[in-house]
Order: sequence, then structure tokens, then C-alpha cells
Amino acid sequence: MKDSLLKSYSELKGSIPFPPGFQLNKNEVTELIDTLRNLLFPGYFGNHSIEDLLGKAQNLLNKYVATVAEEFIEKLPRIRASIATDVEAAYDGDPASVSREEIIISYPGLYAITVYRLAHELHLLKVPMLPRIMTEHAHSITGIDIHPGAKIGNYFFIDHGTGIVIGETTIIGEHVKIYQGVTLGALSTRGGQSLRGQKRHPTVEDNVTIYSGASVFGGNTVIGKGAVLGSSVFITQSVAAGTKTNFVN
Repeated sequence: MKDSLLKSYSELKGSIPFPPGFQLNKNEVTELIDTLRNLLFPGYFGNHSIEDLLGKAQNLLNKYVATVAEEFIEKLPRIRASIATDVEAAYDGDPASVSREEIIISYPGLYAITVYRLAHELHLLKVPMLPRIMTEHAHSITGIDIHPGAKIGNYFFIDHGTGIVIGETTIIGEHVKIYQGVTLGALSTRGGQSLRGQKRHPTVEDNVTIYSGASVFGGNTVIGKGAVLGSSVFITQSVAAGTKTNFVN
């Protein structure tokens, strides 16, 4: 049994490579997310001084991405400004929300968007692995899968959220609202590595609403400004601005 296992290490090293030196600690990645979230929403998730939180974030970032740690921390005010618009979008878009405080503390959609916005900035700084681990952690908690490479504008609202998938090359404009079970994905691919870097996922323009269970696929697919996609539609071609699909009046 031992010999068979040892043999598999050699035979499968192409598919399961040996780890390249120093590895990210997932617990520390979670700690980094929590620390950054506390910096974005001071006082909401514990009473910590800003100085202590900044020091902790700096130490964690220095451990993995020392070359860009300062540059990333300088981006936090801008990230915070974007997330403030997401809070407003949730408050304006959900009559069931009692307050902005309730949204910040309890809405899984805002948690997933917050982690995405942090991870996206690290992705833009060419940080390997860490951004994806961050968004996959949010995915595991919320059921919302947003690739850190996606480009998402301000005032983004995810209502309910479970089962949402937003692929790597997706582009989303401002004031977009999507419901549970929505997929913004790529058409089925084979030999996927040859497509790396190509636009594979759709573009969603400003003021679009996508209802539950809708699936939108393809890098050439554009959902035009102000369009509304009804529940469970399957879209592989562009939709003109202002269009309403799959609605019964």
C-alpha cells in the first residue's frame, strides 16, 4: 500500500505538482480578510484601534506580498468608497432592509462584494493565488462565486445571492442588480488553457437587472443598458438596451 502511494507521487506529479516552496496559510488569509473588513467598517466587528488593525494588516500582507503591501493599503480609502455605493444600492434596492447597519452586518451579498473588491485590487497588482483564495473563502461562506479578475462598477447589489457565479472576464457596469442563482459564465470550453487571457464571459452594462436563475454566457454577449432579464432565461447572444426578456404582462 505504501509503495503504491509513493509510486503515485511520481506518476501524477504533472497533475498534482509538488507545492512551490512557501505556501499561503488559509487561516491567515481568513484573518487578513477579517482585519481588512474591520478597517473598512470600523466598530462593526469588534472594537479595535485603526492603528492596531493597520499594523496587523501590514504584517499579514508583508508575509505574502511585501512588495505591494503599502500600495495596496493606500487603495483602501478608494475601495471603501466603492463599497459605500454597494451599501447604498442594497438599501435602495431592498425594501426589507431596516438600515444600512443591518446590511453591513448581515447581508451575504455585501460580504461577497467586499471580499471581491479587496481581492480585485490585489489581482490588479499581479499578486498570485491570494486573491483567488480570498474570493473562494467568501464563496464557501455565502455561495456567491466572484472571480477576482471580474470588473464590477459601483452601486452593485446582489439580492439573496446563493448560487451566483461571476466569471473571470465578466464586465459589469454601475447600478446593476442580480438575484440568486444567476450565472455570468463562459460557453463550454475544451483545451481551456489555450483561452487564457481571452474575453470569455459577458458584459453587463449600466442599470441592468437580472432575475433569479438567469444564465448569460459568452465573451461576445453584451446585455445592454437598462435591460431586464427574467428568471431562468438562457442567453448566449447580446440583448439590446432597454429590452425585457421572458416577461408576461
